[in-house]
Amino acid sequence: MSPTITALYGGLLGLLYIALCFQVVSHRRRAKVGLGTASDTALERAVRVHGNFAEYAPLFLVLLLAAELNGAPAALLHVFGALFFLARVGHAVGLARSSGTSFGRFYGTLFTWIVILAVAVTNIWLALG
Repeated sequence: MSPTITALYGGLLGLLYIALCFQVVSHRRRAKVGLGTASDTALERAVRVHGNFAEYAPLFLVLLLAAELNGAPAALLHVFGALFFLARVGHAVGLARSSGTSFGRFYGTLFTWIVILAVAVTNIWLALG
């Protein structure tokens, strides 16, 4: 069995990661900051959006891969993948627009956690079942 579902969402998340990288570079050029953030709030937000994505996406993909390799239903894997992708887009848009609370940031974070929890529980269920 080939992990094509994980490959799909890995590809989509990889494209999103590159888009977030470009945002950081764009803000760095605008602020003329090569290292750090120089207390530029827009650059700080872009760096944190990128960093936050890099903190959550690898764990999600490992969990998704394990679930796929252990026979989780394809429809369930697609639900996990699509929700995680949308959650990360929502988080990125929400945090990029405001350092404070925002709809996208709140629900993006909430659904990121819910999906990771759901995939983790699915893996435990598959491993024990």
